[in-house]
Amino acid sequence: MGEDAESPKINHTFLRDYVTEADVISTVEFNQTGDLLATGDKGGRVVIFQRETDSKGELEDAGEAGDSGEYNVYSTFQSHEPDFDYLKSLEIEEKINKIKWLPQQNAAHFLLSTNDKTIKLWKVSERDKRPEGYNLKDEEGRIKDISTITSLQVPVLKPTDLMVEVRPRRVFANGHTYHVNSISVNSDGETYLSADDLRINMWHLGITDRSFNIVDIKPANMEDLTEVITAAEFHPHHCHLFVYSSSKGTLRLCDMRASALCDRHTKLFEEPEDPGNRSFFSEIISSVSDVKFSHSGRYLLTRDYLTAKVWDLNMDKGPVETYQVHEYLRSKLCSLYENDCIFDKFECVWNSSDSVIMTGAYNSFFRMFDRETGRGVTLEAWRESSKPRAVLRTRRIYTSGKRRRGDVGVDSLDFTKKILHMAWHPAENIIAIAATNNLYIFQDRVNAETQTQ
Repeated sequence: MGEDAESPKINHTFLRDYVTEADVISTVEFNQTGDLLATGDKGGRVVIFQRETDSKGELEDAGEAGDSGEYNVYSTFQSHEPDFDYLKSLEIEEKINKIKWLPQQNAAHFLLSTNDKTIKLWKVSERDKRPEGYNLKDEEGRIKDISTITSLQVPVLKPTDLMVEVRPRRVFANGHTYHVNSISVNSDGETYLSADDLRINMWHLGITDRSFNIVDIKPANMEDLTEVITAAEFHPHHCHLFVYSSSKGTLRLCDMRASALCDRHTKLFEEPEDPGNRSFFSEIISSVSDVKFSHSGRYLLTRDYLTAKVWDLNMDKGPVETYQVHEYLRSKLCSLYENDCIFDKFECVWNSSDSVIMTGAYNSFFRMFDRETGRGVTLEAWRESSKPRAVLRTRRIYTSGKRRRGDVGVDSLDFTKKILHMAWHPAENIIAIAATNNLYIFQDRVNAETQTQ
């Protein structure tokens, strides 16, 4: 029977690529061991992935290479719901801005998740036994008639199917007037900080009704406001030190031993601006979108729109290393301003040995830089590379000169496919890349010491 000429044709490519706003991944975070990986999305959901270890052991016993980098869904839960601020008549989105894992103290895991206003502490635990043999309840949980009870028995725990329970333990609300952009757990394991555009608060994990304001840059007259806080993080080893970045491209290292209110920084890190490169977009592209301490605590890694920079805590005159992420976009800043891409906030991460840094770009590209050689590589997160044992493709952006086969022209870049969020395993060469609603996990199988496969 012939096809009706007037029947609508389904665009299967559109259906495959269609993404709802709620499914877009907004944060990615490994726990301290790397066995768990949590993602948050714009729909307020948190998905936890667990690394498979059984298959690895079985394959190694058989003399085969184990698929030790495979992560499967462990638990999914709704962390935040949309809310409404009646005093300001503003909607509060359910989008998860940040997730941070707490150091594990027992069999359970704890994590912090936040949207624009409210921070929540969640307990993730497993249950594989259930009690049976109650005296006052029957098998269905109904209360027995006491007159029918003729003997007493001792309840016992019997094995059952594994259940993962996620329960809210604390809700830290009403601490921020502006949108929360960062949370960071202190090395003391008891406190954490949260930062919004103008203030940084320190919380105790056991106290929800009050926090301590440690940074406040709000001017008496908001018309005098010249910069905002963009990110903040505690030092990995010293509980009294933290750093925060600003929209002016500066970093401020603060010491809580010097003063309870750290409006006066201990060190200011900034790079003098070259007057020759001054333009209308200079202040926008110099805004720091992310700051991360190295695992050693000696260095800081920052990301602005065009570059990634490494700073030495002992040298505040300027960065010790500067890496051009996509300098070829400098000539496109006008169009990027018009489509708002110039305001995208890219994250940056260190590898476990602080020898390689990674950050995102457009067209589903992300970049890695070897600090020893200074060389960078552009890699692509796409569906073909997510197949088992597939090798990541190295890509090259064509700007001038002889064009090679496979080069991508600047004008053909897709600015809707952006890699903003990523995470690096704390001990191994395993990376997690969030590309819109897809999560890619890549592992270096060839050589554990080679950081860029």
